[in-house]
Amino acid sequence: MIIQDVINHLEELAPLAYAEDFDNVGLLVGDKNQKLTGVLVTLDTLESVVDEAISQNCNLIVSFHPIIFKGLKKITGKTYVERVVLKAIKNKIAIYAIHTALDNALQGVNDMICKQLGLVNRKILIPQSETIKKLTTYVPQNEAEHLRTALFNAGAGNIGNYSNCSFNVDGIGTYQGNENSNPTLGEKGKTHHETEIQVSVIFSKHLESDIIKTLIDTHSYEEVAYEVVTIENKNQNIGMGMIGEFKDPMNEGDFLAYLKSRMKTGCIRHSSFLNKSIKKVAVLGGSGSFAINAAKTAGADAYVTADLKYHDFFMAENTIFLADIGHYESEQFTKNLLVTYLTKKITNFAVVLSNTNTNPVKYF
Repeated sequence: MIIQDVINHLEELAPLAYAEDFDNVGLLVGDKNQKLTGVLVTLDTLESVVDEAISQNCNLIVSFHPIIFKGLKKITGKTYVERVVLKAIKNKIAIYAIHTALDNALQGVNDMICKQLGLVNRKILIPQSETIKKLTTYVPQNEAEHLRTALFNAGAGNIGNYSNCSFNVDGIGTYQGNENSNPTLGEKGKTHHETEIQVSVIFSKHLESDIIKTLIDTHSYEEVAYEVVTIENKNQNIGMGMIGEFKDPMNEGDFLAYLKSRMKTGCIRHSSFLNKSIKKVAVLGGSGSFAINAAKTAGADAYVTADLKYHDFFMAENTIFLADIGHYESEQFTKNLLVTYLTKKITNFAVVLSNTNTNPVKYF
């Protein structure tokens, strides 16, 4: 097994195409074709974490946060970032960062927070838009079924729980919630002395290169005419934050005590008590002030996140209870998520949970 094999598994869980534009995700250091000796999973990559990887014979560090975020003009060892990169390169250790790709994953960071809190009826708080695309092409009638099958095998035709989804000649979506549904085909006319029909399928945007390659490899024409358009639908399975419910409501004081215990935090900064029951809770791991209004719009009684500034608390406006549990604390269980996932995918290599506490914030 090589490092790229592990990357492939990680990108099944959290495709990099859904990471935020500002982020720096993927393989940041190392050779993807290097043979794997072991995987160390961490929240942050520090020098002590690289030392831990060396001691555990792991030549791949899977880090939630990217150690390289802004461009490096020099690598002299002057900063902690440069020292980490130098040590990793010297010891032939690769570093892969997953960050907001996992933030936006349905079974990612925010799902872990919800599970830790025991929230049910969970759904994405801020669904991403423009994550679904439509491919339209024309093919000789006798080749349509073969092409259609090849595209579906490459991953086309899936939206959430629906499979083999397609569009008819007028672009109107048709789909069924089972694997036996068929796309609608419309006649275009005659070209190459054969009747051509239109084949249109939808696909998730991270599959675009695979879908186009499959189309070109499968189609009989030397030059294939096709069109790819982006559909503006919001994707209910991809996006920032999550919202769920407690089975039984609790008062604000009990909620804070429960939150402190379940999220293992030494301090919770919060807005004024509203003397209301807490049942519906929105969560967002990491810096989440940008989603306060989304939590309010979704009807959340409380919003759990991190890195709220002084003026952010005013945004509660006596309509929602805000709780800042700390950046590290909100994301700490991400390591466990990744270790559990990779252990199921990789059975013949060690997947090690880092014992290094990388939280730079201390409490007195």
